[in-house]
Amino acid sequence: MTFPASSRRFRIFSSLVLAYTLGVILWGAFVRATGSGAGCGAHWPVCNGEVVPRAPTLATVIEYTHRLTSGLATVLAVALCVWGLRAHAKGHPVRRAAVMSLVFMLTEGLVGAGLVLLEYVADNKSMGRAVWMGIHLINTFLLVGAQTLVVWWSAGRARATWRGQGWTGVLLAASVVGLLVLGVSGAVAALGDTLFPASSLAEGIRQDMSDTAHVLVRRRVLHPLLAVGMGALLVLASRVVARMRPSAEVRRASMLLVIVYAAQLCAGMVNLVLLAPVWMQLVHLLLADLVWMGVVRLCASGLAVDAPGYDAKQAPVLSGVASQA
Repeated sequence: MTFPASSRRFRIFSSLVLAYTLGVILWGAFVRATGSGAGCGAHWPVCNGEVVPRAPTLATVIEYTHRLTSGLATVLAVALCVWGLRAHAKGHPVRRAAVMSLVFMLTEGLVGAGLVLLEYVADNKSMGRAVWMGIHLINTFLLVGAQTLVVWWSAGRARATWRGQGWTGVLLAASVVGLLVLGVSGAVAALGDTLFPASSLAEGIRQDMSDTAHVLVRRRVLHPLLAVGMGALLVLASRVVARMRPSAEVRRASMLLVIVYAAQLCAGMVNLVLLAPVWMQLVHLLLADLVWMGVVRLCASGLAVDAPGYDAKQAPVLSGVASQA
């Protein structure tokens, strides 16, 4: 079932909210990469016990800027949710996606607050910090995914369902789970690069192979290996899904996903050779978010109830129906 497209103003607004959220995410990575996470001390939401710091250091300015931009992102998520609910009839998939984008924005703030209050910032080298970074990455991906779906469904596309999809659903589910695992490994690797920088590529490899190195260093080598394996899975999944659900949107989503992932692999190699400079870490993260958005788009088009090859009589539609958001 296809629903009416949203108004042009809503479509533009939802796209701008998504773009702004990506900017906030990149600034958060800049906070971590520059070691500025403790710029406001172990205080949240205030900064060093003050609402507005009066004598801020550079680290304080970087961290406080991230808090301000994150606050605005939350306001925009609230506006997107309210507008999405008011402007769309019950059952419209935009409603559910808008609600979920607000939920994940709020949990994103809570995870960020936890990192600060637990002092999992700056030079903290504990495994607890690595775990929280993994949780942070997963929540960020879910947030970006929800906002991507708002943009996608606001164009008047059909809702999606996982039931009755056969191998199409299996391959897409494996792609989603695999990319989440890859993202977590990337977050841990980036943390290791920040806390244990190497002066040369050879030294970095020796660190990775050393039995006495910190666990965060020894785990860095897993990320490039997972990236290559995940690349093979995405290529396979995108090609098979494009054949099983041969619509123009699925083929376009498949092609774009392969192109962006190839760019991501190249960026990862450059990041490794250049010893993970801050600017390259941000490029790498942006491409990772774009890959995730590509997977979400492939899922939304490949699992659509009007996609060629899907028999709507095989299963009830899940997206948006159960909750009647």
